[in-house]
Formats: sequence, C-alpha cells, structure tokens
Amino acid sequence: MEFPQQQKPAGDGKIIYPPGVKDITDKISNDEVVKRLKMVVKTYMDMDQDSEEEKQQYLGLALHLASEFFLRNPNKDVRLLVACCLADIFRIYAPEAPYTSHDKLKDIFLFITRQLKGLEDTKSPQFNRYFYLLENLAWVKSYNICFELEDCNEIFIQLFKTLFSVINNSHNQKVQMHMMDLMSSIIMEGDGVTQELLDTILINLIPAHKNLNKQAYDLAKTLLKRTVQTIETCIANFFNQVLVMGKSSVSDLSEHVFDLIQELFAIDPMLLTSVMPQLEFKLKSNDGEERLAVVRLLAKLFGAKDSELASQNRPLWQCFLGRFNDIHVPVRLECVKFASHCLMNHPDLARDLTEYLKVRSHDPEEAIRHDVIVTIINAGKKDLNLVNDQLLGFVRERTLDKRWRVRKEAMMGLAQLFKKYCLHHEAGKESALKISWIKDKLLHIYYQNSIDDKLLVEKIFAQYMVPHSLDTEEKMKCLYYLYACLDTNAVKALNEMWKCQNMLRGLVKELLDLHKLPVSEANNTAMFGKLMSIAKNLPDAGKVQDFMKKFNQVLGEDEKLRIQLEMLISPTCSCKQAEICVREITRKLTFPKQPSNPFLEMVKFLLERIAPVHIDSEAICALVKLLNKSIEGTADDDEEGVTPDTAIRSGLELLKVLSFTHPTAFHSAETYESLLQCLKMEDDKVAEAAIQIFRNTGQKIETELQQIRSTLIPILHQKAKRGTPHQAKQAVHCIHAIFNNKEVQLAQIFEPLSRSLNADVPEQLITPLVSLGHISMLAPDQFASPMKSIVANFIVKDLLMNDRSVGNKNGKLWTGDEEVSPEVLAKVQAIKLLVRWLLGMKNNQSKSANSTLRLLSAMLVSEGDLTEQKKISKSDMSRLRLAAGGAIMKLAQEPCYHDIITPEQFQLCGLVINDECYQVRQIFAQKLHLALVKLLLPLEYLAVFALCAKDPVKERRAHARQCLLKNISVRREYIKQNPLAQEKLVSLLPEYVVPFMIHLLAHDPDFTKPQEYEQLKDIKECLWFMLEVLMTKNENNSHAFLRKMVENIKQTKDAQCPDDAKANEKLYVVCDVALFVIANKSTACHLDSPKDPVLPSKFFLVQDKAIHTHRNDFKNDKEYLTTEMRQMLLTGKPKPAPVLGAVNKPLTVPGRRIFIKTTTASDTASNTSTNSSPLSSSTINKNSNSNAATESAESRTQENNENPVIKNDEAKKEEASQNVTPDAGTEALPVKRRGRPPKTAAAAPVVAEKEGAAAPGGGAGRGRKRGADPNSNPSAESINIKMSKQQQQNDEGTKRQIDLQR
Repeated sequence: MEFPQQQKPAGDGKIIYPPGVKDITDKISNDEVVKRLKMVVKTYMDMDQDSEEEKQQYLGLALHLASEFFLRNPNKDVRLLVACCLADIFRIYAPEAPYTSHDKLKDIFLFITRQLKGLEDTKSPQFNRYFYLLENLAWVKSYNICFELEDCNEIFIQLFKTLFSVINNSHNQKVQMHMMDLMSSIIMEGDGVTQELLDTILINLIPAHKNLNKQAYDLAKTLLKRTVQTIETCIANFFNQVLVMGKSSVSDLSEHVFDLIQELFAIDPMLLTSVMPQLEFKLKSNDGEERLAVVRLLAKLFGAKDSELASQNRPLWQCFLGRFNDIHVPVRLECVKFASHCLMNHPDLARDLTEYLKVRSHDPEEAIRHDVIVTIINAGKKDLNLVNDQLLGFVRERTLDKRWRVRKEAMMGLAQLFKKYCLHHEAGKESALKISWIKDKLLHIYYQNSIDDKLLVEKIFAQYMVPHSLDTEEKMKCLYYLYACLDTNAVKALNEMWKCQNMLRGLVKELLDLHKLPVSEANNTAMFGKLMSIAKNLPDAGKVQDFMKKFNQVLGEDEKLRIQLEMLISPTCSCKQAEICVREITRKLTFPKQPSNPFLEMVKFLLERIAPVHIDSEAICALVKLLNKSIEGTADDDEEGVTPDTAIRSGLELLKVLSFTHPTAFHSAETYESLLQCLKMEDDKVAEAAIQIFRNTGQKIETELQQIRSTLIPILHQKAKRGTPHQAKQAVHCIHAIFNNKEVQLAQIFEPLSRSLNADVPEQLITPLVSLGHISMLAPDQFASPMKSIVANFIVKDLLMNDRSVGNKNGKLWTGDEEVSPEVLAKVQAIKLLVRWLLGMKNNQSKSANSTLRLLSAMLVSEGDLTEQKKISKSDMSRLRLAAGGAIMKLAQEPCYHDIITPEQFQLCGLVINDECYQVRQIFAQKLHLALVKLLLPLEYLAVFALCAKDPVKERRAHARQCLLKNISVRREYIKQNPLAQEKLVSLLPEYVVPFMIHLLAHDPDFTKPQEYEQLKDIKECLWFMLEVLMTKNENNSHAFLRKMVENIKQTKDAQCPDDAKANEKLYVVCDVALFVIANKSTACHLDSPKDPVLPSKFFLVQDKAIHTHRNDFKNDKEYLTTEMRQMLLTGKPKPAPVLGAVNKPLTVPGRRIFIKTTTASDTASNTSTNSSPLSSSTINKNSNSNAATESAESRTQENNENPVIKNDEAKKEEASQNVTPDAGTEALPVKRRGRPPKTAAAAPVVAEKEGAAAPGGGAGRGRKRGADPNSNPSAESINIKMSKQQQQNDEGTKRQIDLQR
C-alpha cells in the first residue's frame, strides 16, 4: 500500500493557528512555546474526525508540529505537548495520516515512543498528559499505521521495550490496560512477530528480569495470554530453531530456553502446543547434560499443581518416565526428586511412577536410593493416601540397605509416619491400620549386627514410638498398647533392647566401682577391660576407644561428674532426674569454642543408652493401673485394637521383662496387690508371668511387706503342687529367691508331693515331678538324700521302666503336645528331674550320675522304647530320644559329670542331631547351639555340628552352619577380650574341635567300609562342613596348625578301642581324608606349625603311652587313601563348590533366603530315570503296579523358617518323616543311613502315613536313627521302595550299630 500524496495547507502554505495562538517559532522562549502549545493541544483535543473544515484548516499546523524544531526540542514539556498534539492528529485524520513520508512517520512514532517514558513517574505534575498520550494511542491504535513501513519492527521493538521498562507498581489498572491494548493490537493485527520483538516480550519472563520488575512480568504474561493464537506460531518457530536445529545465535535468549518453556507453560500451555514434541526429541539427546536440563524442565511442567500435561501428552510422559533409567546419574537423581512433587500434586500418576521408583530403589548409586526414600516419605507425610503399599514397601526394603545413610533415612522416615498416623492418629484408624507393620519392622532391625542400627532403633523408640517427652501416664499407655500389638520377633527385639541397655548400665556401674578402689596395675587392667566392653556398644569402634579412655580420665579427675553418672545409673533414678543428670553431664563436657565435638557426641550416645527415659517407679505404677483397668474391663482396649485378654497377657509379659531390668521400680504394695490379683486369674500364662515378677522383684517383701507375704505364700504353695508345670517351676524358684525360711517352705511342698506320686495316674504326675526336680536342684543339701530313694524306687523302676499304656500307632514321627500321651509327658519330666537332681548335687560320690548316664544311653540305643515292649508310639519315642539326648547334653555342662561321660555316650548324644525325626534334629540342634554359644558346653560338643552335613533338609544344614559361624566367632572374641583365656586355649580355641570331629566321624555307625567311595565322600563332606568355617582365615598360620594336628592324630591310637585294628584303621582313614581336604583347600598348610597341638587323652592314646602296651614302637606313615580314591574324591564327580555355600543370614533374623546346598557328585541333578542312582537297579522293586514315589530330601521348607528360637507351636505341626529301607541283598552297597527324610509339601501326608505303616521294619532296629541319605539319588531325592517282607527281615540285623557295653 502506498501512502496518499501529502495534503497541502490552505492559504498558500501559511500556518493557521487556533484563535489566540501566535506563531510558534524558535525565536520565542521555551515558556512561551509551552504556553502556546497548550492552547494548540486544547484545540486538537476538542476536534473530532467529522470536523472536515477544521481538519483542512489546521493541516499546515499538523505538518509544522512534525518539524525538526519540535521533534528535536530539548525541552521535555515541549516534547510532551507536541506528542499529545501528534497523537490527536493521528486520531483526527484517521485512517489516513497527514504525513506521507516513511522517514517522517518513523521519526514521529519513535518520537512519541520516547515520550512514553514519562509514564514511569506517576507523581509527576505532567503524568496526566502522559496518560492522555497513552490512552489516545491505544484507543486509536495509531501504531498500526507503521505496518506499512519497511522498518516498522524497529518502532515496535522500541515501543515494547519502553512500555516494559516504565511499568511499575504505582500504575493503576487503566495504565496497564492501555499498554496491553496498544501492544496486543500490534501483535494481533500484524503479519507476524519477529524474533527481536518476541525477545522483548520473553525477556521479561526470565527469572532474573522477573525478579527485578514483577509488573513487567505480569504485563508480558497477560499479553501472551491475550495473543496466544497469534504468537504461538512465532514461539514454536523460535524453539524449533534453538532446540532442534541448534541455532543458538537466532536470539540472545537461546540459553534461557528451558526457563522460558517453564514460564510459558505456566502462563498458558497452548503457547507450547508445537514445542512439546521438540522436547521429546531433546530427551533422547546423546548429551547427558542436555538431557538433564530437559528433565529438570519437564519435571517442573509435569509436577506443577494444575498441570494436565501428562494426560494431554502421553508420549512425552512415557518418554520422560524412561529417563528414570537414564545412564547418567544426575538425570536419574533429578527424576527421583521430581517424583515427590508429582506424587503430592498428581496422585493419579502414582501408578505410573511406582514401577520406575521400584527400579531406582535398587539403584547402584547411594544418593538415588536415598532420594527415593525421601520422595516417598515426603509424600506420605503430606497425605498417607498419596503413597500406595508398594511405595511404602520400597522404603521397608531400604531399611536393610548396605549403606548406613540410606538405612537411616528409611528408618527415620518410617518412624515419622508411625508417629504422625499411628501415635497421633492424624488421619484416622484406617490410615493407622495401613502402616501398622512399621512398628514391628523398625524393631526387627535391632537384630542387625551394626551398632549404628541398634542405636537408631533405640532413638526411634524413645522419640517416635513411645516419646519420652510425654507425661508418665500417656507414655505408659503408649508402651502398654504398643507391646500388646507387636509381633513375636518385635517383642523379642524390644526385650533385647532393654536387656542391652541394662547390661551397659551394669558395665558403667562396674567402671565407677573401680574408680572407688585404690590405684593399682590390676585395677587399671580391669578398668581397661570395662572401657573396651563399653566401647563395643558405641558406634565408630576405632575412635570410640580413645574417647572412652578420655572419658575415663575425666571421670577420675571430676568427682561431681562421677556423682552425676552414679545417680543416672542408680536403680532408684527417676526419668526426670535422668534428664537433669544428662543435661548436667553434657554441660560439663561442652566446650563453647568447639563447634564440632565428636568426644561429646560419643558421651551423648552413651548417656542416651543408659539413661532411664521410660521406666521408673512412677511408670511401673502407671503400667499396673492400666493392667488393673484391663482386668476390670474399664480400659480402652477395644479402641486401641486389642482384646482385654491380649492386653492383660501382654501387659504382664511387659512387666515381667521390666522386672529383670528394673526390679527396684516394682517395690510398692500397690504393685504387688495387683500382681496378686493376676495370680488368681484363670489364664495360666498370666499367673506364670506374675509369679516370675514376684521372683525377680520380691527380695524385700519378707521384711517390708508382711501382708503381701502372708497372701503370697499359700498361692505359691498351691501353684507348686497343682499349677501348670511352668507355674510350678516359677513358684519353687520364687520361694527360694524371696523368703528367708525357704527350707521350711520347700519342705512343706516336697513332703506331700513325694508321698502322693502315683505312676498309674500320669496326668497328675507332671507338675509334682517339675516341683520336686527344681526343689532338689535348688536345695540339694536338704533334699538330695530323700530324692535318691524316690529316683530309685519310683522314677526309674516304676515310671521309666514300665509302659502302662499303648501308644497311638499312626506311624507319625512327631505330634503336637496335645496328642502326646500323659505317660510319655511324665517320663520326659522324670528324665528332667534326674538331671536337676544331679545338677543340684554336683558330685558323683554315690555313682548316681553313672547310673543315670547308662539309663539315658540305653534309652537312645533303644530309640526311646526303653522296655522294648513296642507299646510306645513312634512320635512318643521321638520325644523320649530328644529328652535323653538333651539330658546328657545338660549334664555335660557340669564339669564333674562331663568327666564321666564316656566317648560312647558322647557319640550317642551327638548322633541325635541325625535323628530320623525332623523336629528332634531341629530342637536338639537349637539346644546344642544355645549351650555352646554361652560357653556352657565343652568344645567337643561343637564337633557334633559336623554331622549336620548329612541332614537331608537344606535349611537344617544352613542353620547348623550359622551356628558354627556364631560359636567360632564367640570363642575367638572371648579369647581376644580375656587375657587369662590363653591358659585355657585347649578348651576354647575353635581349631581344637578337629580331633573331636575326627574321632566322632571315625565312630559314625554309617562308616563301615573305610575304602568305600560313597562313605568316604560323606566323611569328606562332614569334614569340610566344619573345616570350611575354620579355614575362612589363616590367622596365626592356623592352616598349618590344623595339618599338624591331624598328622599327630595319625600317630596315636583310638583310646576308645586301642586294640581294635578296624577302629584304628577308620580313624586313620578319616585323618587322611582330613589331610586331603586341608591340602586341597589351602596352600599355606604345609608351612611350619606355630605350636604343637595338644590332643585329648580321653579320645587318643599318644605314642609314648602306646609303647607300654605294644612290643614295638608305634609309627604310622601309611597312606590309607589310594591314588585312585584321592582322584575320585577330587575329580571323579566334581563338585563346583563346597558342600555349603556362604550365606549372610544372621541367626536371629527369620524369613531370609536360605542358601542352597551345592550339588555333590551324587547330588547332580538329573531328569533321567532312577537308573542313574548309586543304588543299582537290582535294589529297586520294579513291579510296574507299585507306587514307588520319589520324594525330595531337600524339603519341608515351609516348616523350616530359620528362626533360631524354636517355637514349640511350630514344632508341633511337623509331620512324620518316612524311612528309606535299603535292599538287604545288595552287599556291595554301603549301609544306608536309617531314618526318613522329611516329606515335601507335594507328598500327601495321608499317603506318607500309609507308606510308613506299610514298612514296619523301617527304623525298628537299635541305635540312633538318622535322616535319610540325601545322596541316595542323583537328584537329591530319596526313594520310597516297597520291599518284600523277607528283604526287610534280612536287613533287620544290619541296623544295630552301637553296643554301649563295648
């Protein structure tokens, strides 16, 4: 479009001014110019577009006002008035301007634009004129004339920059509206927006500019919203060039593209309709930093509160989720951080995020795993409904993370959720129920080995689960109902926590007591030992030892500090006093000039562990009141989610545990009155717990609480005579513990019970036997002699040696307690009575112990059927075998009885661990472990675990290996911590178990043919089962020590039968196998041994003694393993790994994955026929009509949760195992181990019972019964073989392996 020709003014070019206005020239002063211009402005203001005559009349004036004189005038008032006139001229002459020159128009609009800067100062006297100018321009859209100019863009850019620069918070809405109208008309009515003009708008969105001028940002934001349809294309073009084409030079804003996208999306997502696909392209960039920038951007876009981007652009959302698996760590970290906002603002996207967070919760990077937890916990703290169970499960998993930082975050996060939703009930019962598992999980972590974990659990318990800041009643209510709701393992963990804290208080007390003694070398040594013991209970073992030495030095120098510490650990210290003491001790050790004081942190850790922040006398009274309310039925039990019975039982269990750790706090008449009420309740467990509390806390009842005493005595007598066995035991111990005239009290129980014993009524025998046994153990001087006649005439002769009833012949090897006959239960208690009687006497002057051991041995030889009348059932026989084995093991804990236990009796006892009944093996192994780990049993009993290599159930082998690891660790630690232990190394050093193991294996009833490969392979497995654990480290050249020890054994005779050539040969063969194993597993074993091993004379006759019994000197240099046999053991059917693989499963943590027994030569898995079995085909009855079923020996995993604490309830549920009976006609085969492997879950119990009943010959012989051979089938499956009656009879004679009278 071309401009029309410039109009000419009327009157020969003379300028006509409005009436009263003289010529305006450069000859007059500025004031006069201003005065005359104001009149001109007034004239133009009053004109409108219809005033044609006036328009023509003042055309010359209009042209004159655009002259250089006015446009370049230095006076701002002149310029303002001229600009107002020019704006009116454009209004009046619209749509055609009187100026036809492009250059002139450009100058005019640039001039007007410059005047708009005056809008900045709203307090200026001329502001109204500036506003008028803006209003006029906006209303008329005067700038639209510039579209026809070639360089109009310069004008628009200048205008936009001016308006964005002048706007401020003093402008009213009208100013902003006119600015908006002016700019939006230019954008919407033009042919497009250039990049430079777009930059003038977008630059106001950049964070730096946005913060400098918020009004400019708001103006740009409003402008973009109004012009979205027009400007979107221009924006898309800009981002396309920068993002896709990489042309960063197109704009100075290229480096801010991601900030701009975020702002534009917040303004109106429509502005980025075409940009989003470009971001998907950028997400797949090869540049990690570029991907990181895009991820950061999209995280903000997707996570914004009202964003619908994820639902509107699913491809981009899915592409973004893919970045959770990015190879670049910062990208994954950014994605995880985004998830927190996303979960909070968009709960509907939780499902999409869950799977990706699951993967990241196992990320190799610690920081990412940590942030996954933070993400989930933050969302959960805002609203628990934002996180699903799966997300909380990820946090639960991370409580066992290998990194402390991650574990700590997970544990603290769960603790915060528990406090908010379970303790304070901020979201109702439903939410509390959803995370009720947290309390148990947090306490389970106390089973972990790390001291950091234990300390954090203690802190969480004190601050989040039962906050110590609450008042006493509220605090105890929390504890009371928390304890009632915990699962069994959590209860054990909490009890262990209190026990550890109490033990640490004891160590500190012993340390303070040492400070009261005179200084001496012995005192310093003892003090150092206490310091090291305390240090083991604090984190960072390396530094804490130095800190403890420093703390000990401070204690020695500061008597006031010692007094405060003594008060803190005093049994009478209240919780409030404890807080004061901790504060005072901390204040004394605080140094203001040290902002970081690790020494003080260590002391705080110690104080936190020993300070009684929960339990004192007032707390116990509060607990007892809660218990009374539960008994009376006035408590809030149902509201708290527990039944009154559960509350009462758990409440008493809680008090029982606290009676061990805080006995002094119980000493009040009110507490004991409540406990007396519990004794009268029908619930046996409640009464038992109450008696135990009296036993633990009632030492002052006799002297200070006579009324309680007089009420308590008859109740205890009644419980000892007619209560449950557990109540009877506790009652007898309670009387012995708290009464001065205990002899009289016990006699009043002993005499009537001893007279009333009647074997014909076994159900009434159990409690009297328990009471009599414990009385004779606690008061042997008074009751040992009367007990002797009871033992001889009644216990042995009348009870144990008689079978009055016929057992249930259902073929099961184990049944629950409720199914065991009363007679057998009485016999079990009778065996325990014998042991308690002997443990009380602690001497063998009357040879009673010898007789008892012979009786117990006979019971094991007869498989539990002492009378051999076959009246007793198999399950009852299992009970009696277990009782007999446990009894020998109990007697072995007393030195005077250990000395008289013969090797044969030891072997009989040890072989119980290979019993045919799964539960017998399980319970016996647990008892063995507990006695060994407390260092109560002699070292030789550790050798029994070597036999577990033969156990057909892999979980039992796994448990045995963990027991070995634990016991060896305990013994080595004991030797390190006790300098005096060096004198007793023979009885403590784990390596000294090897001679006992070799001797035990040499007398294994299954080891009958010393050159039989299958039997030697079993021996090798048993040896390696033990040696693998012993040889983990070659400390002090222990491998050479082991070799030397075995070589020395070869130069001895078997002390058990020195003249038996076959027995000695078996001993030497086992030695050669042991040497073979050691040499193949260690390259250092051939070095010189650091010490000469000492061999136990009870088991081995050394050479110089042998000389006196033989005419020739004894020297054994014979090789008992042939080269061929060595080759077969080494490579014949190679094993890829040791018998048992390594496993990192703490004994006290149930539910972990059990390691698998690696396949042996005969265990090699096979899907072929049974012909691949070591049993030849002739051993299997091939009758096609028979139902010969193969059953896995690696079974019963569902019955076999590896919790070290054996639960009787679980043990009761175990089914009977089935026996594998070898063919009597196969002479070339080794004698198969008797007993049956546990059944797999797939084998129907009914079928198993029928099969067991159909094979009466199986397992009926004398000697111990043992689990079936796991190697009897290459797939580790045992074969139930239906045999002819003749075959069973032929095989019967091979089953009597051990002769006690040998």
